Amino acid sequence: MELSNAFTRTSIWGLGHVDAPEVVTSAWIDEQLSETYERCGIRPGLLDAVAGINERRWWPEGVSFNQAAALAAREAMANADVQPSEIDLLISTSVCKHHLEPSVACAVHFGLGLSSACTNFDLGNACLGFINAMNIAAMAIESGQARTVLIVDGEGSRHTQLATLDRLRLPSATAMDVFDQFASLTLGSGAAAMVMGGPRSGGHAFLGGITRAATSHHELCVGDLEQMRTDTAKLLVSGLDLANETFEAALAAGWKWKDCDWYVIHQVSAVHTSKLCELLHIDTKRVPLTYPKYGNMGPAAVPYTLSTIADQLVAGDRVLLMGIGSGLNCAGAELVW
Repeated sequence: MELSNAFTRTSIWGLGHVDAPEVVTSAWIDEQLSETYERCGIRPGLLDAVAGINERRWWPEGVSFNQAAALAAREAMANADVQPSEIDLLISTSVCKHHLEPSVACAVHFGLGLSSACTNFDLGNACLGFINAMNIAAMAIESGQARTVLIVDGEGSRHTQLATLDRLRLPSATAMDVFDQFASLTLGSGAAAMVMGGPRSGGHAFLGGITRAATSHHELCVGDLEQMRTDTAKLLVSGLDLANETFEAALAAGWKWKDCDWYVIHQVSAVHTSKLCELLHIDTKRVPLTYPKYGNMGPAAVPYTLSTIADQLVAGDRVLLMGIGSGLNCAGAELVW
């Protein structure tokens, strides 16, 4: 079955994002690993020079992922002029979880004071979860199963990065360990949220898009709160191949994605962004960047970046959202401002 959707009655009503307040520089991380770098013959500065990530953010200790998500949700609801009682579907797409159950959505639901009639659940698909949730929200809205949908995401990298630094500072740590866990050091913390509903004045049309999977690569990036191990080179090549397949399939299905006004792509690194733009012939001037100062915020990255440029968008702007999630899965979705 061709997973291509063209929605006609779904709009984005409001966006919200929240910055984690503690700034952690790549230079500081290099300092923490200076002895390991020297022993293993690794030159410092790779996070800056290769990944293009100068900083990332941490939440203060004690701030939970669901609290971060709820902060962004309140901003999105205020921007959408929606009350908690009006939300009838809540989807949390946070990769970061403090426990296996209950869902993050339960805590967000309670924290926001949503109605007992509001269906709530987690949706997990690595860095692609938020875009997937937008499609599910549109399906619910257009089928009449929901009127107002709230999607939230709260991510935090403090615990993972501190645990990674502890491991990599051990005398037994090797150069291979550093490179296997390098992607963990590119992660960032932040939160984003979106309110979706039917057509209304001031809303922005969500048209949907297309997805593709290449799950033979599901072992290239495996992580939890303690660590993330990644075959960075293979993940980059395989992800770009899948992105190209997805883009070409979209063009063949009639989507006009070569001439969008904005391209909000998943924020991974400088290498990933430049190679993706080159492969898909995307003008880099149309690609807003958040990774240099905020790192890779997982599924929060695309909605976070979209929210940061919302005041620059004008009516009629066509925006392509595109993400690749470890697994591998890829999705593109178009909206009209």
